[in-house]
Amino acid sequence: MARTDQNVINLRITIEQPVIGVLHSLQAKDESPLDPKCSREGEPLVFDLQVRVGPGPKFFGDQVRREGPLRRFVYIRVGQYAGDPSSPWSRRMKIDIHDIGNDLLDRAAKSGGVIETTVIGTDKDGTPTCATVRPTGRRIVKR
Repeated sequence: MARTDQNVINLRITIEQPVIGVLHSLQAKDESPLDPKCSREGEPLVFDLQVRVGPGPKFFGDQVRREGPLRRFVYIRVGQYAGDPSSPWSRRMKIDIHDIGNDLLDRAAKSGGVIETTVIGTDKDGTPTCATVRPTGRRIVKR
């Protein structure tokens, strides 16, 4: 697929209620931590990235991972995986993007807005969330 058939879309992943003091980062293409940050007082963590979206929709980009023919997602690395060797946790959050609706993708492409996906960062047992994390919300926000 030619890149001319693709739109660049800005995504934002907002982690609400992260475990205080635990490092989080996007996962780069080479699987290293990218843009590491941690919450000092319970404030949300925000990660911005760009993806290319083609017909289908199909998602492409440095942070986009794939599983099977359709599933596309972004990893948020946690603890040791995010670059903190002293952390007791080595985890990743898998945040699906293939299920972003065409309406949001079209609105973001036309307006230049950002599709914000919000997730909860603390599991029921008080540890950092990991594995597949379901969004609590998706919306268009201004840059």
